Amino acid sequence: MTRAGLALLWLLHWLPYPLLGRLGAGLGALLWHVAPRRRRIALRNLELCFPDWSAQRRRDVARAHFGFVGRALLDRALLWWGSPQRLRRVLHVDGPIDAALHGDGAVLLLGLHFEGMDAAWTALTLAAQRPLSGMYTPQKSPDLDRWVLDGRSRFNTERIVSRHEGAGGMLRALRRKTPFYTLPDMDFGARHSRFVPFFGVPAATLDVVPRLAASAHARVFPVVARMLPGYRGYAVTVYPAWENYPTLRDGHLADIDADLLRLNRFIEARVDEMPEQYHWVHKRFKTRPPGASSLY
Repeated sequence: MTRAGLALLWLLHWLPYPLLGRLGAGLGALLWHVAPRRRRIALRNLELCFPDWSAQRRRDVARAHFGFVGRALLDRALLWWGSPQRLRRVLHVDGPIDAALHGDGAVLLLGLHFEGMDAAWTALTLAAQRPLSGMYTPQKSPDLDRWVLDGRSRFNTERIVSRHEGAGGMLRALRRKTPFYTLPDMDFGARHSRFVPFFGVPAATLDVVPRLAASAHARVFPVVARMLPGYRGYAVTVYPAWENYPTLRDGHLADIDADLLRLNRFIEARVDEMPEQYHWVHKRFKTRPPGASSLY
């Protein structure tokens, strides 16, 4: 079944991108109806993060979000099989790219879970003139796992580190001065996390970004991908390196909660710009503070 699905995706990658995008939006519309559990999760996340919105507005945003989920799924066919020439026509990168990818010292590329996260990685590796490294979560299906790993290793990639390796694999890459792309903004459980407000709700937030940045003396460049209207591809923005991040005193972390709050505030600002494109189908508030009841 997995191989048949991958074969279909391979065939779809030959389609003109606007047609592929429309098919993806159609797939998302179908998923809205046939994936009730994910629909409920998305609506609950939006209710928690935007309690002042009307129920109809939350439903409209959630429904639009599923269109972007479907597009992101089919777009991976192009990202992971399309030629570099085609990809450069749909991946539009701006910001301090040279400083982020080719400057001196360690660099942490702070990816975020917008639906364009894989487009951002592909765009960065296409633009890079030296190998980058990144993170991936192993898949249960061997065929799917190989597809994901191969897809994320296409261009200028030194290594894709399994999430099971933890921060150690990331730190080794940073100490080799290999720019590292990580996505820390999901709920990965209480271990190595601290409860920091996200849209006013305590959220288990990985402390990996400030700890890695401090250990490797790395500059942190946020990276955000936005799906463009009219099926014109992606705008991938590399933001300037954060100044005075993380907060240090005598070379040691001084206020990790403030560092994580700064991270979450940055994500909130980007979500406010395009709420339909954040990854709402994940249980962002699954892990709760001790004694707190479940929100789902």
